[in-house]
Parts: sequence; C-alpha cells; structure tokens
Amino acid sequence: MIQFNYMQKSYTCPFCLRTQALNDSSFVKQRTGFCAASRIVPQSAEERLTELNICSIKCSNPKCGKITVLAMNYGMTGRVCDIIPKKVIRQFPDYIPQQIRNDYEEATCILNDSPKAAATLYRRCLQGMIRDFGGISKNRLIDEIKALEGNIPVMQWKAIDGLRKIGNIGAHMESDVNTIVDIDEGEAEKLSKLIELLMEKWYIARHDEEALLQDITAMSEEKQEERKGSK
Repeated sequence: MIQFNYMQKSYTCPFCLRTQALNDSSFVKQRTGFCAASRIVPQSAEERLTELNICSIKCSNPKCGKITVLAMNYGMTGRVCDIIPKKVIRQFPDYIPQQIRNDYEEATCILNDSPKAAATLYRRCLQGMIRDFGGISKNRLIDEIKALEGNIPVMQWKAIDGLRKIGNIGAHMESDVNTIVDIDEGEAEKLSKLIELLMEKWYIARHDEEALLQDITAMSEEKQEERKGSK
C-alpha cells in the first residue's frame, strides 16, 4: 500500500521512497461519483457516500519525478486503492546482484494475481542468493539449504529450513527450481518476507558493516599520517 495521508498532506513516493509534503504543484484531485449529471458537487449524504476521488501525485524529488495515481472512497469503503504503481515494490541496492533483484521484483509484481508463478520466481531468487552469498551450488534447492547449515546464524537457517516444511512450500523446494508447484498466496507471501529478510541480513547489513569499518580504518590511517607529519 502506498503511504499517503490526505489529511496531513504527506506522501511517501513508492518509487524513490522519499517522504514529502503535498502542494498545488505536486497534487491533483479529481472528483467523480453517481450524483445527478447537472451537479458537479454531491448534495445528499447518499451521493457523498458514492463519491470517488482520483488523486495524482508527482514526486518532488528531481531525480525521480514519477507520477503516482490513487483512488479514494471514504464513504462506502473508506479505502485507498493503488492504481499506479499497482503494487509497491521495495527497491534494493545495486550491490545486490541484478538477477536476484529482477526475480524478486517480478515475483512481487505478480504475487496477488499468480501466487504459483510468483513463488517459482521467489524460489529462484532464494537459490541465487544461496549460490552468491554462500558459494553453494547443488542440483536441488533443498540440498543447497542443507549445505548452508553452519554457514549462517542458526536462527536464519532454522527459519529457511522451517519454511520449507510449511504446506506446499516443501514440495516447491524439492522440485526443479523452474517447476511451477501449486501454492497459495499466503505461502508465497512467506517466501517474499524470507527473501526480504535475507537481503537485509546477507547483503545490506554486511555492506553497511564493511563501509563503517573502512571509514574507521581510513580515519585511523589518516590520523597516523598526521602524527608522522607533525614530528
């Protein structure tokens, strides 16, 4: 769901994730509904219940500038529905391999419409991560998961191993990685959450740690050079 607060005029762009204030240059609202054709503004309570607002928002980030479109009905349903983009997909950093990110994004796009196809892509994404991060390559994903034991924190491995025992996910991991196995949306969603968690732990946390250690090392070396120069 796109993060949008009409009352507070705040909005988080689903493309670049920048939170920003709405103003006349970035926000347009169009009203439609089932009131009498001769009236633009609904008069009765019943007409107001059927009123639908289509909101277009342009991101104020000059590096983004993309358009988001939402449909709002606070009367009958009280819902805000995403139109563009249809689904908010988390953007992961470029230092995560492109193919892994591509499989994750494509799977997330089709998760609601085709959980079986999405789960196949998530499984391929998980296999790609194990091979890239763990340096493990076997014929079946289930064998790669078993070989991963002892190479990652215990709770992470238990979560991966435990997930394969839920419903059809186990069969999904024992089959060929490109085989489509029957799976429901809830199970596919669990695979999605697992992928996101592992990207955080295996790639982002490692990258941040390495960057911090490099900064500290560079600072230490710089100070040492300054001391040498002052002697």
